Amino acid sequence: MERVKKIFWLIHLVVWGLFTSLVVLQLSGETDAHWRSTTAGFLATCLYVFYTHFYLLTRYAGQRKSYWPRLAALVPTGPLPFLLFHQKPFDFGYYLMHLVTTVPIFLFLSGLARVTETLVLNTIRKEQLEKQAAETELNYLKSQINPHFLFNTLNNIHTLVYKQAPAAPEAVMHLASLMRYMIYESNAATVPLAREMDYLRDYVSLQQLRYKNSPVVDLQIAGETAACRIAPLLFIHLLENAYKHSPARLEPGDLKVRVEVSEGTLAFSVQNPMGKKAATALDEPGGIGLPNIRKRLAMLYPGQHTLAIENTGDTFAVRLTIHGLHALAHERKAQLLHH
Repeated sequence: MERVKKIFWLIHLVVWGLFTSLVVLQLSGETDAHWRSTTAGFLATCLYVFYTHFYLLTRYAGQRKSYWPRLAALVPTGPLPFLLFHQKPFDFGYYLMHLVTTVPIFLFLSGLARVTETLVLNTIRKEQLEKQAAETELNYLKSQINPHFLFNTLNNIHTLVYKQAPAAPEAVMHLASLMRYMIYESNAATVPLAREMDYLRDYVSLQQLRYKNSPVVDLQIAGETAACRIAPLLFIHLLENAYKHSPARLEPGDLKVRVEVSEGTLAFSVQNPMGKKAATALDEPGGIGLPNIRKRLAMLYPGQHTLAIENTGDTFAVRLTIHGLHALAHERKAQLLHH
């Protein structure tokens, strides 16, 4: 905002510099021997009327009882700076001429300048507030992860440590990596897809502590994942819901997760068997529901994603497709360079 105000003041200086040059060129070519004092008086009157009214509008806009009396006092004093520089002590003809011509013109110009500047500043302020609100909402949506998962994970790790199980150090490292990504790395607008996949693997590894069977998640990744960047914490809530609404006992490979990138299009799908509580809404306390996931996607990838849900009664599947990832990356880079 301060930068915009400085730009406006630079515009003021440039415009007044050009106007002064035109006045000097005009009056210096006349036969008036006192053209310098005439020029100084005219410019002083213009500046006095313009900026006095400009700050009246700034300070008393919308306050009729304060604005109109001050404007009434300004108008008759408008030509006085010109008369102070004029050779004659008081020339009523010049006074009347400037009162009728110069004063109304620069009152109008100052009002126009004030309205224009206010409109631009209010528009920028509104955009900043909307952007801050959107960023706050995005941060809130992406930061929600089931706290029960963290408590259960800590309890499981405590059990492993108590039993001096060999898997305990690895579980601690997975939890540390998961928390580091959530707290520090996910603040960026986009992250490498490979890093997001590492985050999912850490989450799956910690969830696996609940199961004695072989890995219950079948995670497969294919395509051009190395050069792909996406918004952080985009898939975790879909995977979290898959765990939450699956049966208590899962067989190896019951949860199927597929990630594929091809020609700038990313396809993510997760499928899980339905538990006994399958009819409940996917927005229980402590987690994040599909409506919020849709909302975040709409804010991040408007018009460039599809979210399909299939419920057969036995299985529940969600498929997310995001198009034009390479184009989006170039656009964001250009926006960053512009700012």
